[in-house]
Amino acid sequence: MVRPFAGLAGEADWIAMRDIVPAATSELTLAGEFASRSALLGTVLPMAWPAQVRADGTVMVAAQTQTSSGDVSRDMGDALLQALASEPGATVPPRPLPPDAPRLQDLVDVTVSRRVIVHSGFDFWVDDPEQTDPAMRAALDRANGAVTPTARLATVDAGYWMQLGDRTQLRWVLAEPEDRAIDGLARLSGQHGLAVGEGSRYLGSFRSLGLLVPVWDLADGATVDDVEDPAATFREQLDSALADDTPLTGAERRTRESLLARQLTLH
Repeated sequence: MVRPFAGLAGEADWIAMRDIVPAATSELTLAGEFASRSALLGTVLPMAWPAQVRADGTVMVAAQTQTSSGDVSRDMGDALLQALASEPGATVPPRPLPPDAPRLQDLVDVTVSRRVIVHSGFDFWVDDPEQTDPAMRAALDRANGAVTPTARLATVDAGYWMQLGDRTQLRWVLAEPEDRAIDGLARLSGQHGLAVGEGSRYLGSFRSLGLLVPVWDLADGATVDDVEDPAATFREQLDSALADDTPLTGAERRTRESLLARQLTLH
């Protein structure tokens, strides 16, 4: 599968902001003629706009938006380019992708990794949440009330703890190409199992833009702090399994097929 964010440092977190995290931002370091501009990647923007320009001139582009072309990178690049040419307060509506639309990789510094800031709501939509008009404040309150509590793990890249009702989960975008990640998990399963901490249960995985996203149910009441050390240990064990380039054994191949069969659809 084509990986639209390939070549961008922190590719896994780009995907996490698109498919896992409800409310988060990450600063974008623009390149070339736009290097002096301030830009922010947000998970989602009001009315599902692809991009907007805040009153202070900060450009915001959404990770979670409908695409018009099937090429996420070019759709987001087009929205970002439009916003960079717009006045403060402007919004960028969806449009058919023009033939010369740039990719994100053409507009941002691809060497800068993402620092994702997870928010409890969408107050980042506005310059000053305390000064919003009543209608916008009401809209923000409604949106904020639907946000799933989420936290990014500090010990591993692109791992996210989530509270879903009375359940807690770990959803983790693995940075390795999907086939290699599956091989590593299959090898690891026979060596150490696939639990991430006591009481956790591996549910399966889903594919997202060329990378694999394993999902675990965690022990009842598990907090993000509870899963930090087990996730770091799991990552070390997975790295060791990935470093083994010998052919999979028969048992490991059967495990691999079982893992492939446990594909999830989660939103």
